[in-house]
Amino acid sequence: MKVSNFPIFTQKDIPSEAEVTSHQLMIKAGMIRKLSSGQYSWLPMGLRVIQKIEQIIREELNDIGCSEILMPSVQPAELWKESGRWDDYGPELLRFKDRHDREFCLGPTFEEVITDLVKKDVSSYKQLPINLFQISSKFRDEIRPRFGVMRAREFIMKDAYSFHETQDCLDITYESYKAAYRKIFERLTLDYTMVDADSGNIGGNKSNEFHVIADTGEDDLLLDEKLNGMNLEIAKIKYSEDSLESIIKKTGLMHKKGIEVGHIFKLGQKYSEKMKAKITTKESKSVDMFMGCYGIGVTRIVAAAIEQSHDSNGIIWPKSISPFEAVIVEIDGHKNNEVRSHANEIYETLRSSKLNIIYDDRDASFGNKMKDWELIGIPKSIIIGKKEAKNKTVTYKSRTEKDKSEINVEDILGKITK
Repeated sequence: MKVSNFPIFTQKDIPSEAEVTSHQLMIKAGMIRKLSSGQYSWLPMGLRVIQKIEQIIREELNDIGCSEILMPSVQPAELWKESGRWDDYGPELLRFKDRHDREFCLGPTFEEVITDLVKKDVSSYKQLPINLFQISSKFRDEIRPRFGVMRAREFIMKDAYSFHETQDCLDITYESYKAAYRKIFERLTLDYTMVDADSGNIGGNKSNEFHVIADTGEDDLLLDEKLNGMNLEIAKIKYSEDSLESIIKKTGLMHKKGIEVGHIFKLGQKYSEKMKAKITTKESKSVDMFMGCYGIGVTRIVAAAIEQSHDSNGIIWPKSISPFEAVIVEIDGHKNNEVRSHANEIYETLRSSKLNIIYDDRDASFGNKMKDWELIGIPKSIIIGKKEAKNKTVTYKSRTEKDKSEINVEDILGKITK
C-alpha cells in the first residue's frame, strides 16, 4: 500500500473532551473521528487494527469448533418481553417503534435473538453441543459516554453462545472458551488477567472477566501476587466488607485498575426456560437447553492496547495488531528518481513476501513523515535517501529504539519479521 492511495489523517490538535491517552492518540493518529456523543467513524488506519484483532479472535474460536454467524442489530420487542428483560434492562436499551407501531430495540446484546434462532432448528440432543459467534456493532444508550471508544454508545463486539444438553457439557465448553480467550489475549500481547465477576443483567450463575491492567481502567480489581482474584463487587460479597480499603486491609490483596475487554458467563437455563428452547434427550425427555455466553470488546481492545503501550511520541503497536508491519519512508523521492526507484524496488520485494507494508511516497519533509509514523506507531521503519539509493542499502529503525542502522537489502526481511 502507498500513502498516495491510502490516506492518513494525522492531526496536531485534539478536542478538550479527550481525557485519556488512548482517546487523544486515536484522534491524533487519524484512527477515529467523532460522529456524535459516544459514536465514532473508523478511518482506514484504525479499521486495519480492528481487522487484525477480529482475525485473531476468529482463528482461536474456529480452533475450538465455534462457527461464525451474523444476526440483525434491530431486534423485536417480543423477544425481550419473552425473556423478561424488556423492562428490566433499563434505559441503556434504546427502544423505538417502526411505521407500523411495532416496538423494537437496537441490540446491546444478543441472548434473546440467538435463543430464538437456535430453538427453531435444534430439537434433539444429537444436534448438541453447538457453538456460534458473531462480530458486529452493538448499541447501548450510555448515560455518559466517555474515554473515546473505551466507553462508547456504539461499539464492535464479539459475542459467542453455546448450547448444551447438560450442565456438565456446558462446564467443559466454558473451560475451552477460557483457554481460547487466554490464547487470544496472549496473541494480542496484552498484559491481562482473568477475575471472578458478577453476572449483572446478562444473568447466569458463574462469570469471569478478562481485564487489561491499566491505570486508566474503570474497574477495581483485587488481586494476589499472581494477578488472580476478583472484581470489587464480588470481593464485597465474599469478604463482607463495603469499602475497597477495608478489603485490602482484611485480605492483603493488591488493588489494580482494569479495562474490561472480555466477559464469559454460564447462563444455564435462564433464557431457554423462558423462551421454550427445548431439546429431546436420549431418554425421550424434553429439557431446556443449557447456555453459555462469551463476549469480547473488539473496539475497546484497541484503546486498551494503546493505554498499555505508548510514549511521548505516540502509539507503540505490538506486531500482532499493528496496521502495518513496517513503513518505507523515502527522503525527497519526488525530487530524486534514483531514490524513488530504489524505494519502489524495496517495496515490491517486501510485498512479494506477503508482508503488510506501507510506502510513504508523499511530497513532505523527512521529519514530518517520521513524526507521523511514530505517532501512528508502526513497529519498523525502512528509510531510503540518497545514501541508501547509492549504496543499494536501507536504514532500519525500530519504533522502540533511538538508534538507526544501515543494513543490506537482503537483511531487511529478517529485521521486519523477527
